[in-house]
Amino acid sequence: MDSENRSKPAPSNANNWFRFLRLPSTSAVYTLLGSPKARFGFVIVMTFILAAVFAPLVAPGDPKEYVGIQNQAPSGEFLLGTNPQGKDVLRQLVWGSRLSLLIGFGSGSLMVSIATVIGMIAGYYRGIVDDILNFIMNLFLVIPGLPLLVLLSAYLKPGTTTIIFALAFTGWAYNARIIRAQTMSLREKDFVAAAALSGESTLYVIFVHILPNMVNIIVGGFIGAVIYGIMASTGLAFLGLASTQDVTWGTNLFWAQNGGALMIGAWWAFVPSGLAVALVAFGLALINYGMDEITNPRLSAEGKIRSVLKKARIPLMRATPVVPYEED
Repeated sequence: MDSENRSKPAPSNANNWFRFLRLPSTSAVYTLLGSPKARFGFVIVMTFILAAVFAPLVAPGDPKEYVGIQNQAPSGEFLLGTNPQGKDVLRQLVWGSRLSLLIGFGSGSLMVSIATVIGMIAGYYRGIVDDILNFIMNLFLVIPGLPLLVLLSAYLKPGTTTIIFALAFTGWAYNARIIRAQTMSLREKDFVAAAALSGESTLYVIFVHILPNMVNIIVGGFIGAVIYGIMASTGLAFLGLASTQDVTWGTNLFWAQNGGALMIGAWWAFVPSGLAVALVAFGLALINYGMDEITNPRLSAEGKIRSVLKKARIPLMRATPVVPYEED
């Protein structure tokens, strides 16, 4: 028996550092895909992602090329018409999704990474460390984000990297506050105390034992940060604070506005890019709702009850329970 135990390899502590990278369980994936709203949102977002990846096949040609008459209405030659510069709107829409989605997902990843590290360290250490980090969070929350973002974008060199770092610099504090509060709650749990008493390092306890229990909050924050990144970068480009040489949904709106497309009724110059931003944000919000159905105990229980009632063919009714009054 002892020889069998000795023959089994001891679990590697190094592998525990990547515990937070575990894939969701089959039931969680099934629940997410089983949600009509999340499934619809996933289809919307993946459609734009695939269009961005396969842009040379979906809309072949150079999106910066002058192809025809300015503000030409949609036709068989140009499915979405041309913009005030005489460029193909369909090409600019498809190719513009590349940088717009890159900025959104890039800034969202950076925002959530900063918020996770600062929020968890502040919530776990407390004391002077928490006081300093909490003061920094409050400072960034008090400072108006949009004016600061405009100021940074105006004085820094225009470019995709600049926009990503400017968005992350101004947008991390809100998620950090939420993660800090959740870390302070999890810090009092028995499994955290047991890990600390066993001699494990503080960073090991934070990022191996506490972090996996916050995946739902981090994923929700990431989706919200991506939505913020896409919409904020589009707004900056529309104001002319991004590189106007790049092709993004925001620069498409910028050139449409500068060319007077709205004044002359050339809706095809600005509606496609604006609608694309709205659809991606809508799709991400639906996915976030589906994730909430998995991680929120109340919504999960309601979903199971609906499933049972549906199988039993019992109509779903909402009623307030009434307790009979008995006189003494």
